[in-house]
Amino acid sequence: MRKTGLFSKIFAKKQEKEIMNKAYSYFQTFNGYTPIFTSWGGAIYEVELVRAVINAKATQCSKLKIKIEGSAKPSLTRKLKSGPNSFQTWSQFMYRLSTILDVQNTAFIVPVEDEYGNQTGVYPLLPSMCELLEYNSTVYIRYTFATGDKEIIEFNRCGILTKFQYKHDFFGENNVALTPTMELINIQNQGINEATKQGASFRFMARQVNFSNDEDLAKTGKNFTEQNFKNDSSAVLVFPNTWDQIKQIVSRPYVVDSAQMEQIRNNVFDYFGCNEKIVQNKAYGDEWNAYYEGAIEPFAIQFSEVVTKMTYSPKERAAGNEITVSTNRIQYWSNSEKLELAKLWGDRGYGEIDEIRNFFDFGELPDGKGKVIPIRGEYKDVGENLNDGGNENGNTQSGN
Repeated sequence: MRKTGLFSKIFAKKQEKEIMNKAYSYFQTFNGYTPIFTSWGGAIYEVELVRAVINAKATQCSKLKIKIEGSAKPSLTRKLKSGPNSFQTWSQFMYRLSTILDVQNTAFIVPVEDEYGNQTGVYPLLPSMCELLEYNSTVYIRYTFATGDKEIIEFNRCGILTKFQYKHDFFGENNVALTPTMELINIQNQGINEATKQGASFRFMARQVNFSNDEDLAKTGKNFTEQNFKNDSSAVLVFPNTWDQIKQIVSRPYVVDSAQMEQIRNNVFDYFGCNEKIVQNKAYGDEWNAYYEGAIEPFAIQFSEVVTKMTYSPKERAAGNEITVSTNRIQYWSNSEKLELAKLWGDRGYGEIDEIRNFFDFGELPDGKGKVIPIRGEYKDVGENLNDGGNENGNTQSGN
């Protein structure tokens, strides 16, 4: 039966499907590893702190703006400007791609096609396994999904993003290095849960003065519990006069101390190049810029290079056709930092009023009034264009 939905949109080429039924060999790599990627199952994403860290980065990556340069493939360009595919926005696409990359350290991008085989977009793929195959000197990628379905596509039509890439020529390592920290987090959570349970329970130890059989002891203990802990109206412990030396058993379950908890959190932050302020959306200025340059910018560069390579031919890329992403880093500054920058721009004539207003998301002034470049009088250049209130571009400059 012919598959529908995403399968029919992405894996549509009949000649590629026929490869799966023909003789092929694994593509040989330099390191001797069989070119197979296997999903690690996403176990780290089930840990609360790890998920929060991955979400923090994915959220920032979802704000990246797509820019398409060049005149090649105008039909595809129009479609990509409206979205990566008919199922996602660019924000959703970038969020999921970043999440997959951090969880699996390998993320795949495949082309989306129409019924005529023309590319109409791109899609972030999450297979359970991926193999590199070779047939008639052409390299293919065969994907296996959680449903058991297999699909194949030419390697040069796909994109692969990686992290922690060391042993394999094409795929990133898994996150097994984080396993010890995840185990500590699990022990920590179990200790907190056990402490909570123990803190809400009461146990007592007593000596039976007169001999009693096991059945009577059990019955007496049950009556004691029902009388003292199931009746909220009782404020005084009631116990039989045959009991002596009654003492409460104080449980002291192991709980990770604050220093150890801090170290565990720092292990996760160090692994992903993050910190607590980033996760809690409290980072500004230099702290935010450091995170952007260390985490967001490398992702943006790799995405741009990979999606450009899979979309355009070498000749088209040489002609300047490319897909890039960018962001307005100033929007992440604090208001005081924005004000200082606005003063500098206004004093020195570094930009137009509308550009300064954009720091605060105020929008442009009507009727082109924001196209004026402000500048303090003592900073005006001594030039003919400025003597009559105009600049080289015909814009009016004003002093304070």
